[in-house]
Amino acid sequence: MSAGTDLPELPGLDPRWSRRVTVPGTGEDPPVTWHLLDNAPDLTGEARGTLLAVHGNPTWSYLWRSLLPAAAAAGWRVVAVDQLGMGWSQRDGRFRRLADRVAELGELTDHLGLTGPVVTVGHDWGGVVSLGWAVAHPEVLAGVVLTNTAVHHDDDGEIPALLRLAGNPSVHGWATSGTRTFLRATLALAHPPLSREVRAAYLAPYDEDRRAVADFVADIPADPSHPSRPALDAIADGVARLEVPALVLWGPRDPVFQRRYLEDLLRRLPHADVHRFEGAGHLLAEDVDVAGTITRWLGSTFPADSWISPDGAAPAPTPLPAGASLPADSALVTRPLATGAPLPADSRTSPAGGAPVRPLAAVLDERRDDDAPAVVALHPGGTDTVTWRDLATRVRHLALGLHDAGVRPGQRVSLLVTPGVDLTTALFACLRLGAVAVIADQGLGLRGMSRAIRGASPDVVIGIDRGLVGARLLSWPGRRVAVSELPPAQARALGVTDTLPGLTARGAELERAGTVLPPVPGPDDDAAILFTSGSTGPAKGVVYTHRGLAGMRDTLAETYDLGRESSFVAGFAPFALLGTALGSLAVVPDMDVTAPATLTAAALAEAVRASSATAVFTSPSALRNVLATAGELSAEQREALSGVGLFLSAGAPIPPELLARVAEVMPRASARTPYGMTEVLPVTDIDLEEIRRAVAGVGTVPGAGSGTCVGRPVPGTQVTILPLDADGAATGEPTDAPGVTGEILVAAPHLKRTYDRLWATQEASADHPGRHRTGDVGHLDAEGRLWVEGRLSHVVTAPGGVITPVAVEHAAERVPGVLRAAAVGVGPSGTQQLVVVLETDPAVDRRSRAGASLATPGLMSAVRRAVAEACGVPVAAVLRVRELPTDVRHNAKIERGRIGRWAEKALAGGRMGEP
Repeated sequence: MSAGTDLPELPGLDPRWSRRVTVPGTGEDPPVTWHLLDNAPDLTGEARGTLLAVHGNPTWSYLWRSLLPAAAAAGWRVVAVDQLGMGWSQRDGRFRRLADRVAELGELTDHLGLTGPVVTVGHDWGGVVSLGWAVAHPEVLAGVVLTNTAVHHDDDGEIPALLRLAGNPSVHGWATSGTRTFLRATLALAHPPLSREVRAAYLAPYDEDRRAVADFVADIPADPSHPSRPALDAIADGVARLEVPALVLWGPRDPVFQRRYLEDLLRRLPHADVHRFEGAGHLLAEDVDVAGTITRWLGSTFPADSWISPDGAAPAPTPLPAGASLPADSALVTRPLATGAPLPADSRTSPAGGAPVRPLAAVLDERRDDDAPAVVALHPGGTDTVTWRDLATRVRHLALGLHDAGVRPGQRVSLLVTPGVDLTTALFACLRLGAVAVIADQGLGLRGMSRAIRGASPDVVIGIDRGLVGARLLSWPGRRVAVSELPPAQARALGVTDTLPGLTARGAELERAGTVLPPVPGPDDDAAILFTSGSTGPAKGVVYTHRGLAGMRDTLAETYDLGRESSFVAGFAPFALLGTALGSLAVVPDMDVTAPATLTAAALAEAVRASSATAVFTSPSALRNVLATAGELSAEQREALSGVGLFLSAGAPIPPELLARVAEVMPRASARTPYGMTEVLPVTDIDLEEIRRAVAGVGTVPGAGSGTCVGRPVPGTQVTILPLDADGAATGEPTDAPGVTGEILVAAPHLKRTYDRLWATQEASADHPGRHRTGDVGHLDAEGRLWVEGRLSHVVTAPGGVITPVAVEHAAERVPGVLRAAAVGVGPSGTQQLVVVLETDPAVDRRSRAGASLATPGLMSAVRRAVAEACGVPVAAVLRVRELPTDVRHNAKIERGRIGRWAEKALAGGRMGEP
């Protein structure tokens, strides 16, 4: 091995890593010289293992430059090769096929003496080569890491357009080897664009000889007759038998390795940990922190005390036969299954056993002979009502029909159905069948909803017409089932294969013929994927087991005394489904459930009248509109609302002043507001009287104040705080001491199982075992009540210390004429200046509907004074906007991140348009 190669100085590349290695020839084959990057000089002790990293076409080992130092810091050696003919490795003019590349890589690792444990890392066609090596070397293989690659292509589908174009005979030569067009097109796939220096570094080895770039494209086995197809098929079959830990990292914006290739890999590696980086694409290692994710996975998957020393009990490596051709190498498919380091316990699966679980669908068996109404949905055309008996029958028949149509336990079913009878029926049919319901509501907006559904990759989509049109136009995955019967031409246009009425009728026939449903799913089987609001980034899929959903139901029942005798109006879509699970009559008011603010007082009253509802569930934005339209209520409607005994507002923080106004329309209702999130709901609960006592106790109760009091933990739930350090990071050990501000941690029986295909996000949220890191900041007071102070990502790190936003916003909102406020930090971390952005009341401020501007001197002085008196911190600037942007789903969560970015540009002299 030779050091001190003549590579030019390249950004991010330590010259000490660069090596050239000559592998002796075998038979008539001459020696070949490889270039590789090796971080051995950075290791301070014995390596815990080796990462064998293989690039694709037309990159080189420079792709892995960030992995070398990160892995060295974690105690791992990295050997990142330049494939022969690529990068700075030898150009000998030989056309190499897939089998040749796998065999030659094996000869190199034999020459290097890699004895394991080895984790392969691959990208693009380097992923295939690395997997070929992995399948052929089970005796040293410990794991595999893949980024945007593929091992199989369906014969009935076209290869991606970019590869078709590059392989077209009329453009192949000049685009791949004659010019650097193919290289430049690949580098242009980075998000964000690469710097000029990094682009130049990738292009540096390809100034002259680019024949291998062309050869790689020509060797894509796009059809069964291609010479490399047997090698690809052999690798694909071998991958499906790998039992070592696997990590799949994916950039969804990749036009080359599209979603279908990810799904194929996951079918072959069902145990793999997966992380999809929204917004990233083909050059994943350039787009996001792949190196950090890989090293975190290595630390989590292979603890330091789990290794078998390569010099001890582990068997010595068995090299591939000299000159063997991969397709003919029977060892590829007949060697023992790769075992390497033992598979870790699947942290995504809840332990079996525990307390008995009553599934959500059990209520339908319990009430199958009950003719009382179960679901009532009001709409402009009238009212839809279904009894418990009818609902139980519909669910049973639909589950049988879906099963007969090929839907199996564990498959994903996306429900694009508005709340009401059809959605309830479809959801409970999925739960009974064991299919995983994917619920991404329209409140995410079309773009967010599309991203969520693509990420979840459902097998089946059940939708209303509007949902099916979206599925067709946006190419959402999944076989399509219509909620209602469609004309044949429309069904063909939408790609519909079945309808709910048709499947239900088929299920009824099957039941009459004696067909029974599969066994009830287990408590720790996945039940549903629910999506977060997307108010703090792309919406995340949250996976719940049947145990977790049952825990949510039971916690709500115990906290609010809800059950068989209850009836409530659900002005917030999730509660319409939970109502049925509780055994309560659920009423959906006449409103656009995707826009909670469309709920009027009259619509709420009519929903209460239709069911004699005793409880009302809404979001804060819905409550605002109810109060704004209360003057339109008739005497009969007011009388109906006076019978409501419980009012709940959930989904976003609610000011006490707004909650207090509930008495204007529901004078006998106990006004309560739970705190929680999609990952665990509810966490705490509080009523209006307790809020008033908490506010009155500020200054006398230790820890009280500086935020919104959201009450005490609900039964079975534990809340602790991870303290903030001077940089605004949540560190140290969890505590329940009063007055300590930090990130809120939650432990509960109704906690999510995991985030869907977001391994890194899940790891970060669960790094304190048994607890979920909420991303919210707050503190506990001496009476055990939780006060929420904002989001961790919105903490302002000012020179005088950390400032949390909620208390500042509350102080500003007490200034006459201020409707809402957002407190944000502007400037570098540690020296940020506090800026308050206001939305003013048109009744007080005649400029409220004008364009964004600095606040008037009087308003600025009043806000600064109010914040100083309440929080003791200075405000650098006060801005005014027409309307503060909020999240789409709740219409209530202020998007501080977006406002902060806008404020920074505006104060730097940029255009002052609305945020």
